[in-house]
Amino acid sequence: MPVAEITLPVTLAVLGAGFLHALWNAMLKSAAGEPLLDTALIVAGSSVVALVLLPFVAFPDRAAWPFMALSAAIHFAYYVTLAGAYRRGDLSFAYPLMRGVAPLIVTLLGVVFLGERPTATMLAGIALISLGILVIAWYAGGRHTPAAAGWALGNALIIAVYTLVDGAGARASGNAASYVCWLIFLEGMPFLAWIGATRGRPAFTYIASRWRRGIAGGAASLAAYGIALWAMTRAPVAVVAALREVSVLFAAGIGALVLKEGFGWRRMAGAAAVVAGVAALRF
Repeated sequence: MPVAEITLPVTLAVLGAGFLHALWNAMLKSAAGEPLLDTALIVAGSSVVALVLLPFVAFPDRAAWPFMALSAAIHFAYYVTLAGAYRRGDLSFAYPLMRGVAPLIVTLLGVVFLGERPTATMLAGIALISLGILVIAWYAGGRHTPAAAGWALGNALIIAVYTLVDGAGARASGNAASYVCWLIFLEGMPFLAWIGATRGRPAFTYIASRWRRGIAGGAASLAAYGIALWAMTRAPVAVVAALREVSVLFAAGIGALVLKEGFGWRRMAGAAAVVAGVAALRF
């Protein structure tokens, strides 16, 4: 079972995972093609990287396989809603909304299904991080549409569900590295098969022509999630789920500096709330 507090090394590792997560989402959003195909590009890249790593990790414990099967199905919905959100809204709006709501849902479901009991300080930190993230989303510039919000909120619910499933699965496996490598390899197959069935050969031609971006984004995606699952074996799932969403600060910065999506003082206030939340979780 995880410990009741999150240590400094785990905190720093999860913050690093947050940066990697923001990086691959920015690569997805900044790509010139269609969001669904660019999502498939990242999924294909992560599956290839996971396949290369499989010989170097242990075979997951039998207890972990039901969790991986369920998670693979949930991730299919995640990739579809992720592409839908980015097709209808900017990174600096859709990404914070998706990631800000999810920790609140994880906290509630974690109490019910995992028996976790966050302390008052932890709850305050989770609330501050989520509030700050939602402020960052609400005051984002660019496309700020009900459709983008709907897809992003649907994605947030899916994030919460797969976070709980994979947190429990990583603990059951006894080895977070083997769990995440097998999961990422297996979960990509149904989504890529669906892309092939619905889009045909041009979809795979698109992926093959951009394989370097796919491998880079896929490696960042796998590493980010692997670190998060490892952390969930050493700290409460709700705390890790909230802390990794500091990735929103990185994504907002990338959106402002690279994608020219703007920031502003209100979003700076949201960023300050996120930092305060991290401090509450850590201290």
